[in-house]
Amino acid sequence: METNGYRLLLPEGTLDYFLISDVKESSTEIVIYLEEKNEVPGEYSNMRVESRGFYDPVVVQDFPVRGKKLFLNIRRRRWIVKEDGHYVSRNWKLVAEGSRMTHEFASFLKELY
Repeated sequence: METNGYRLLLPEGTLDYFLISDVKESSTEIVIYLEEKNEVPGEYSNMRVESRGFYDPVVVQDFPVRGKKLFLNIRRRRWIVKEDGHYVSRNWKLVAEGSRMTHEFASFLKELY
């Protein structure tokens, strides 16, 4: 499925950190599936880390579009630090300070952290 046009429905700055992995559209709703990019967070760039999948997805309802409910199904990535085996994820508080995301979306992601 072509997902390029759906990027226009996302909060500003979302695609800086996420990829659209899928879109499901029915007569009543649109679900955009987002996966966090496999780009190691800056605060861990000097460590040996490896991507170890994703946390459970979180579904956020956004503003309706043309009478259809719009949902964002967000999968945040996690990495393991090779030296000590603990898991880390992107610090959304740091991202939101300098991001181009909408305030609402950045606040939502900070709450997940």
